[in-house]
Amino acid sequence: MLYRSHEPEGYQCPFCELVNDLPFTEYNLCAPSDLIYQTELVAAIMACDGFGNHGGHVMIIPTAHIESLYELDEATGAAIMRETQRVALAMKIAWDPDGTSTRQHNEPAGNQHVWHYHQHVFPRYWDDQLYRQLRHRVPVEDRALKAQQLRAALFSDAHPQRLRDADVIR
Repeated sequence: MLYRSHEPEGYQCPFCELVNDLPFTEYNLCAPSDLIYQTELVAAIMACDGFGNHGGHVMIIPTAHIESLYELDEATGAAIMRETQRVALAMKIAWDPDGTSTRQHNEPAGNQHVWHYHQHVFPRYWDDQLYRQLRHRVPVEDRALKAQQLRAALFSDAHPQRLRDADVIR
């Protein structure tokens, strides 16, 4: 077998709690306002951690509990990439960054720390030193504001792949 689960016994997945509107366990750092939007297969959420001077990036996650890239089915993988592009374009509209970056981690040695697949989408700024920074918590209020800004950009006529109400579950 090429892969084994690293999810601890009795794991309470914070992302599943968020997208399934379940009560949060005490260790869940997510907030309900972190949910930007959700489709049948994936959701876009604000990350609770920031890096460097620019707190606030997005994670695209499957709505089903899928631990890592190794388990990702083709339809969900395609939906993740489609929404990654849509969110990156929304960042350009909402925040006008100099660029964007994406990254994804698998297993502890790959720096995965939540046992639910997630694709990071970062707004990038000249000399932001993203890859040289340690993570830090971003206040819930800041994340809520950024989620609201992205939501507006996602539904904007300026967005080439704008969301429509029919695309969104919640």
